[in-house]
Amino acid sequence: MNLPRLRTAALLAPLLVAGAALGAPEETTITEIAPGVFFRKAQTEPVFTGCNQGFVVFRDHVLVIDANFPGQAENVIASIRERTDKPIKFVFDTHYHGDHADGNQQYVKLGATIVAQERSQPLFQTKGADGFDGAKKNRAAEYGALSYEVPSLYFSHKLVFDDGDQRVELLFLGHAHTAGDAVAWLPEHGILFTGDACVNGAFNYTGDSDTASWIAALGAMEDLGVKTLCPGHGEMGGPEVIANQKRWFTELRGAVKAAIGRGEGLDRIKETLDIPFYKEWTGLEATTRTENIEHVFKELSSPGKPLGQRRPHRHPHPHPHAGLSGGGR
Repeated sequence: MNLPRLRTAALLAPLLVAGAALGAPEETTITEIAPGVFFRKAQTEPVFTGCNQGFVVFRDHVLVIDANFPGQAENVIASIRERTDKPIKFVFDTHYHGDHADGNQQYVKLGATIVAQERSQPLFQTKGADGFDGAKKNRAAEYGALSYEVPSLYFSHKLVFDDGDQRVELLFLGHAHTAGDAVAWLPEHGILFTGDACVNGAFNYTGDSDTASWIAALGAMEDLGVKTLCPGHGEMGGPEVIANQKRWFTELRGAVKAAIGRGEGLDRIKETLDIPFYKEWTGLEATTRTENIEHVFKELSSPGKPLGQRRPHRHPHPHPHAGLSGGGR
């Protein structure tokens, strides 16, 4: 490995994380957070444009983290072309939601392989496909005559891309935001791309989640020793972003459980829920997170009962080759 290069990345990382706080929701920015490793922070205000993404430049190809919406995928491809002419060979969808995966076809037509965790496969084939069909009607200008592309390569717990210069580990840490969430871990740099398994701010959607398992998955992220956290939505940060996300679900579950124990119903809980920390983190009162509250209330009122979204979620906001290994199917 090129030790001087890695040492430079280690020196730059704290500055880049600190600088991320200077970003704005009205901006889309691209930051090189380590040599050949890029974080694209998406605009969220006044128009929600999609998810945050990443891309990693290997010796002879590029790996993209999350495909985004079709229109945004085109923009990302153009941004990559400004930085390298190496082919985009792999796209990792952290989960099936449309703002992370509906742009898959833009990469497939370039010859890329779409990769995802195996528990997401039935979600792509059902809820993902239904959501894409709905978007073709509601966002016809962007989706037009596009076809839905599902991943063609699935892994179980771990899939590694390593060419001697770059190493990216795709990890399944448990049911979090969805049953098939996975993250991209760059151990030599301490960089973690989380998709929506960890967000920085009021972006959580829980309809496909298991919040108890999600807390455990966040604990597994903390155990990695993250230095730079690239969330699915919101500004880049450090390990404190994981801690904030974990604290929100821990305190939410605790408050709802206590209210149920006092005999309070869902409507009362939604009116009176008081979690000051959430406003400190996001600027919004916890009572505004109606969907989160309803979901946790159902989880704690009917433990063991399967949960999941009733409608496709539209956010409000080829085979492996040498150099790729892992614990596949």
